[in-house]
Amino acid sequence: MKFLSSLRPGIVGLGLGLVLAACSRQAVPPEPIRAVKLLQVQAHAAHASRSFAAEVRAQTEARLGFRVAGKLLQRPAQLGQAVTAGQLLAQLDAQDYALGAQAAQAQVQAAQTQRDLAQADWQRFSALQAQGFISPVELDRRRAQLEAAQAQLQQAKAQATVQGNQNHYTQLRSDAAGVVTGVHAEPGQVVAAGAPVLTVALDGPRDAVFAVPEGFQAQLTVGQTVQVQPWGDGAPLAGQVREVAASADPVTRTFLVKVALPPAAGGQALALGSTVQVVVPGGTSMAATAPSAAPAEVLTLPSSAVWQQAQGGAAVWVFDAPTSTVRAQTVQLGGCRAMPWWCALACR
Repeated sequence: MKFLSSLRPGIVGLGLGLVLAACSRQAVPPEPIRAVKLLQVQAHAAHASRSFAAEVRAQTEARLGFRVAGKLLQRPAQLGQAVTAGQLLAQLDAQDYALGAQAAQAQVQAAQTQRDLAQADWQRFSALQAQGFISPVELDRRRAQLEAAQAQLQQAKAQATVQGNQNHYTQLRSDAAGVVTGVHAEPGQVVAAGAPVLTVALDGPRDAVFAVPEGFQAQLTVGQTVQVQPWGDGAPLAGQVREVAASADPVTRTFLVKVALPPAAGGQALALGSTVQVVVPGGTSMAATAPSAAPAEVLTLPSSAVWQQAQGGAAVWVFDAPTSTVRAQTVQLGGCRAMPWWCALACR
């Protein structure tokens, strides 16, 4: 009991010290100085433009198919293969067409025999009529038979030519040099006449093909010069608008545009299927405003400098050097450039 009583004042004193320590107010640490990035900008003339991702294609792409129907036996041409003019691309089973050609040749031989017999009869009856043994009517009858036999021979020859062409059509050959860009049938498949088997992009001029939204196609005219920028370190090219679709795509509601690319230096043209960027001057902003509504001068700022106000509208922080303070400045967003992290801002 004496030991507990002797410890009681110490325990009470310790508890009181804890209470007093809890009630005392701690000193607030100083607010750290935050570093900000300052960017000095100035207004410049607004050059409205739109950029589109385009695909390089050949100006002439042929979807090749057989003129006759049949079973596909072989297809030597492969996807991406370079082909030359006259090269065999695919082969149909030509057995039936070969038999048809042989039958047509037999018809020609039979018609030839009939014509020769009719000609011999006409020659004999001509001699008899000159001697007065037969009447002129009988000679005319023999002449009619000779003319009919001659017509049948011509018909048989024409039919034999058609059958020979049908047999020749079982071989699909390239009309010009190019690259196989599409395969639509495989060996063993029965294809109909005219059905596409291969797509060949012919060598020669190339286009940059892209789609524009509805309403923008009116700002493009055939012959207009646009800038074509290859991806990477390639130098920009000056292309010309060659074709603007007259009607919109029924699914995407966009208009197809084809820009003719200039011949590359040294004959090294852009690879088929590669992606390029087409910059069209005089385009509208991403907000779809009219070109006349664009401001005369704009400020180019990083998109990270823009923030949304609580009452609506975009704003940026403007630094005041004399007071070392910042103030909010309302801005009107314009169109974005090709680089996604830069935007054009027009200050009110």
